[in-house]
Amino acid sequence: MHNYEFIFDWLNNNQGVLSVIIFIVTILIGWVSGIIGALRKKPKFKISTILGPTMVVTSTVPGFHNGLPKHKTAISLYLGISNVGSAPSQLKYAHVGYHWSTVRFSWNWLKYSVGWFWLKNQTAVLEDFQCQIGEGKVKFFPFLFQKSPVTGLGGNTYLLEGQSINGLVYFEQAESYGACFPKVKDGKTKLKIVLLDAEDRKHAKSVWVDVTSIEQAKQYNPAFGDTLSQLGS
Repeated sequence: MHNYEFIFDWLNNNQGVLSVIIFIVTILIGWVSGIIGALRKKPKFKISTILGPTMVVTSTVPGFHNGLPKHKTAISLYLGISNVGSAPSQLKYAHVGYHWSTVRFSWNWLKYSVGWFWLKNQTAVLEDFQCQIGEGKVKFFPFLFQKSPVTGLGGNTYLLEGQSINGLVYFEQAESYGACFPKVKDGKTKLKIVLLDAEDRKHAKSVWVDVTSIEQAKQYNPAFGDTLSQLGS
């Protein structure tokens, strides 16, 4: 009992000191909570693919390398992107990775059939992706980063919390040979899409995408697969 009486007496006699302590502790808790809240505020981009000009094409090209036929691969991805995080941010780059088609055990098999072979440089598209939606009507698909060759417009890649955008990204791989092309299963291939934001945070999504022919791809874009050859790269 005496211990409790001592505590009550001390509290009664030092109410001013106690008020200051409570005030300081409240400020510290608010400050720490503010820092934690600020650290938790991060953008988070949800990625999905949209039907249409989302496709992978590997086509043969003339010539051989070390006795192996040469080929080239082009990938177009029509993406839907939503910022489901708690802070706005700008999208800067897109990368895409795929698994090689090799089945022979080797270092490259381990590196690129189990791991990912990355195309990190988007390729400029020479023409707009488009499709007929009615008699005399054409739908143009918006780009995510590139400006349209027709309209000169590009996507707004700065997304606030809750905002979304649709846009197309395009990749061409330089002429290759052997198993350096996407592995196909039931007419599809598995890709890993990575978006980088303004702080170089990575937002990734693995998807299965249709593998199609160059003739079908050119129905969406007559210049599909032709950028590197026409630009001499």
